[in-house]
Amino acid sequence: MKTKIRFIDKYLTLWIFFAMMLGIGLGYFFPNIKTGLDKFSIGTSNIPLAIGLILMMYPPLARIDYSLLPKAFKDKRAMTISLFLNWIVGPILMFVLAVLLLSDQPNYMVGLILIGLARCIAMVIVWNDLAGGNREYGALLIALNSVFQVITYSFYAWLFINVLPHQLGLGDFNIQVPMGEVAQSVLFYLGLPFLAGFLSRKILIKSKGITWYNTKFVPKISPITLYALLFTIVLMFSIKGDKILELPFDVLKVAIPLVIYFVGMFFVSFYINKSMKIPYDKNASISFTATGNNFELAIAIAISVFGIDSAQAFVGVIGPLVEVPVLILLVKTSLLLKYK
Repeated sequence: MKTKIRFIDKYLTLWIFFAMMLGIGLGYFFPNIKTGLDKFSIGTSNIPLAIGLILMMYPPLARIDYSLLPKAFKDKRAMTISLFLNWIVGPILMFVLAVLLLSDQPNYMVGLILIGLARCIAMVIVWNDLAGGNREYGALLIALNSVFQVITYSFYAWLFINVLPHQLGLGDFNIQVPMGEVAQSVLFYLGLPFLAGFLSRKILIKSKGITWYNTKFVPKISPITLYALLFTIVLMFSIKGDKILELPFDVLKVAIPLVIYFVGMFFVSFYINKSMKIPYDKNASISFTATGNNFELAIAIAISVFGIDSAQAFVGVIGPLVEVPVLILLVKTSLLLKYK
């Protein structure tokens, strides 16, 4: 049966745009909204926002079957290629694009690097199915990426933001990302929903069965990610009402490297896999897993470390705004390049 993209996913770019406009409108007409939000904060953490960010991460992590992980390592060649593309090529490519195109705006540069380090675990399921990828293989790669993300993200953030720009002589951007703060944020915003998702799957499948879990529970919780994302975007942009004229130009600045990244990662991945004689269905799974990014995590880390009204968090929001239309086009491209 041919997979169709859900209405809610197909028009994700539109929903994000509307959420941005709603937030800007609220901020413009109610300039004291930030003061109101601060009343619900403990230290630097805003309680409603923290709840929204955790809810944003929970559904994709709850649908991952971690019992498949041992099977993933049986195909050593394909697993090696996937890990190489996801954890070396992807972060390096985004790092290079960020430095080349946004070095005059270091905060945007850092936001882009944070996106490059967050490997996709949610929307890749949609892209994989639409492109005719191997569904079980895609699930294996997503499970692998989610585990790697919990373990490596804070170290990668320190390496690519604090160390490499200086060591490579690319400039002193005067931006230091505390590894401890990133690690705490990863533990809270990724580790907590990771554990909740793992326990949900284990407990509910044991009591209700795998069929009920996949056909009833997962479809019920899946939209929560979008609602939490839109809620976060409205809050973020409600405190940007005074910068309404600057935003379109900034969106374009961030969108250009993202488009280059998506297109570049897809074609590099696709043709490396094809040259290695990886079957098309596995190639599609590997390529779209490498091409997509976990914007939910990048947004959560940016907000927790730099603040809700930071340039880094703004870049995170532009990510899915650009990703959806570009990835839909890349799915069509993948089908045109399909081979036996």
